[in-house]
Amino acid sequence: MVRTSNRIATGFALLAFAVPATPLSALAAQTIRPDTANPEITELVSRLSLDRYKATIKGLTQFGDRQQGTDRNRAAVDWIEKQLQSYGCTPTQRITYNYESRPRGERQRPTPEQMAEFRRAREEGWSVGGSRMRGNRAPTGVNRDSLRQPDPRLRALNTQQPVDGERQEVYCTKVGTKHPDQMYIIGGHMDGLGWGEAANDDGSGTALVMELARIFSMPDVKTDVSIRFILWNNEETGLNGARAYVEQRAPLQGKEDPAGSGKYPEPKWLGMIQHDMMMFDHGMPLADSTLPKNQRPEADVNIEFQSQSKFADEAAKLAWHFRGANERYATDYPAAVGPHMTNTDSSPFMDLIPAISLRENERGMQIGAGWNPNWHQPTDLFSTYSDDDFRLGLNAAQTTLGAIAELSGAQINK
Repeated sequence: MVRTSNRIATGFALLAFAVPATPLSALAAQTIRPDTANPEITELVSRLSLDRYKATIKGLTQFGDRQQGTDRNRAAVDWIEKQLQSYGCTPTQRITYNYESRPRGERQRPTPEQMAEFRRAREEGWSVGGSRMRGNRAPTGVNRDSLRQPDPRLRALNTQQPVDGERQEVYCTKVGTKHPDQMYIIGGHMDGLGWGEAANDDGSGTALVMELARIFSMPDVKTDVSIRFILWNNEETGLNGARAYVEQRAPLQGKEDPAGSGKYPEPKWLGMIQHDMMMFDHGMPLADSTLPKNQRPEADVNIEFQSQSKFADEAAKLAWHFRGANERYATDYPAAVGPHMTNTDSSPFMDLIPAISLRENERGMQIGAGWNPNWHQPTDLFSTYSDDDFRLGLNAAQTTLGAIAELSGAQINK
């Protein structure tokens, strides 16, 4: 069911979206009316379900917070890979890299120039992400105290702490039928921390990516260009998994291997779309720093690009296209576009290709101001969230599925 739109901005109604990276996309030089849905894509979106989305998040929470460098993290990577294989998104592959931590004090110590910038931003009421803080705020931080987790089972599950060394992250690819040498990258990070279950941060984004991999891998679905579904590791330590991917794979883009085979291990990147914390939009903290218990009726999917990136103009167009897809295919919650994408796995890509991030709240202004009391806390549990919360994540999945299906030229074989 597609919502009847009454929220479309007048300017967007006139927007003709052309894919920024290549004229070969199915949408190049075409105008998409915001109120016109493609029936085949509507059918694809209908294959998403709230129950399946919740079940995938629940499956991830069996591994606790999935903190990087632990056995539970490695077990979660194995489980994700098996799920992708069961969907037919094969072959699955892994990025392997080495991670060495630094002492917390060293890692967190900014340069004098950064300190001056932080002080200026704080004095003027701006967040590090670039947006100005407004309204009430609540405390934020990372819980590192096991005793704040009242569930002894979770305390035991999350006890093992990270050890430096080899890390892995898994991905699979839907190969395009017309242009297998080009692809969109769809990502979410599977690691978490805080002595909870990392259900929202970022089980909600990981499950979204996995559900899209399931649907695009169905035998009756074909796309013109390729789509890669990747579940990053080490996001919480500084986007290390995404940075490793860029370092290892960027030089390989568009190279046929072996020559003459028609196979492209790393198709040319057309755009990168990240999903990080998808479910909790209960509004601004109250005066006593508590949050409303229920999802606010006007909750929305935040689509962010970074206005200071080298591909800002193209990323903005991509973000607006996703907002249009939300109008066409999402069932409950609207979407909003913002220019302050920061601190997420799309950041390492943003100066190389158009990159955007989908979230529950604005990263810089709202999440940084304490709009989610479960962020990195023992309360980030599957049981914390209501169906209204899970449904916001599902609407983000509908938005991305609709947008990427349009961009990739997806069709259903009859």
